[in-house]
Order: sequence, then structure tokens, then C-alpha cells
Amino acid sequence: MNDIYLYIITALLPLSACLTVLQVNPYHTLVIRGILGAIAALVYAMFGAADVALTEALVGTMLAITLYGVAVRSSMVMRLGIIEYESKEPDQFQQLMDNLRTILHKYHLRLELVAYEDETALETALKNQDIHGTCQLKSEQDDTYHTVTRIKRLYEIIKPELSSSLITYFNPLDTKEKH
Repeated sequence: MNDIYLYIITALLPLSACLTVLQVNPYHTLVIRGILGAIAALVYAMFGAADVALTEALVGTMLAITLYGVAVRSSMVMRLGIIEYESKEPDQFQQLMDNLRTILHKYHLRLELVAYEDETALETALKNQDIHGTCQLKSEQDDTYHTVTRIKRLYEIIKPELSSSLITYFNPLDTKEKH
């Protein structure tokens, strides 16, 4: 009778591993990875390997989840460079930022604005890969903004949602922009 519990708990290992791989949201993956580590520690303890169970619980679960959490949190950001005090119409700029946040939220990304003094500093930051993209006034007359990104995947995510004239892909390996 005690063996049935062992089989059930052991069957949870491949099930939780499959759930971990199939998750779309990286934060859900972290939670399920924690569950996977706890189940593995329980199985090791049930087989009498207390030292391995403790190591799995401390290193394989707690430390790994903490490090993965930090990595996911820092990598799920689009850093967008802007020029300080450039906007004559703050409402239009805010609407564009809200649209970008909505688009990026579908992919579990955050938008972080990084302000620069002038256009030269902004372009240098993009070429040095300090930021993922830029957003600046395209035309003074109609106060429209243009977004440039150096990451092809971000361009592919944003382009269908925004007007094609508002987004450009910049390949840092080339010196010219692609539309």
C-alpha cells in the first residue's frame, strides 16, 4: 500500500517537467520549476537519500529559482531611449507609450524609458547597445514620433500593431536602416 504513494509522487516528476516546458509566461515557469524541485527532493527523501534531497531543496530549488527570477526580471525589458523635453504634445507621446506597453505586455515584456540629452547621445546609445530602441520626433510639423529598434524580434512584435511609418529596424552590423 505504501508503494502506491511512491508511484504517484514519482509520476509527478515528468508531469511537472512537461508543464515547465510548455509554459508561455516565464513567471509561471518559475513557479512550476519550484514545484518540480520540491517533488524531486521529496522523491530523494523517500528513497533514503536525505543528503541529496537537502541539496536539491537548497541548491536545485531555492537558489535556482532565485537566480532564474533575477534573470527573467532583467531580460524581460525593452529599454527605449528618448530625448528629454522633446515632446510638444505630451498626450500624443503618452498615448504612443501606452500603445507600446500594451503591445509588449502580450509578450510579458516591460517598457523602460531611458532619457538622453540630445540626438547624438541617443544614437550613440543605440549603436553601443545600451538601449534596445529609440523614440523621437519624426516631424516637428505634425508632432509624430518614430521608433527605431536594433532587435529584429522586437521589430516583428511591434510592426503589425503600429503603423509601418512609425517603426524601423536598425541592424547594428550595417550602417543603414531597413524598413
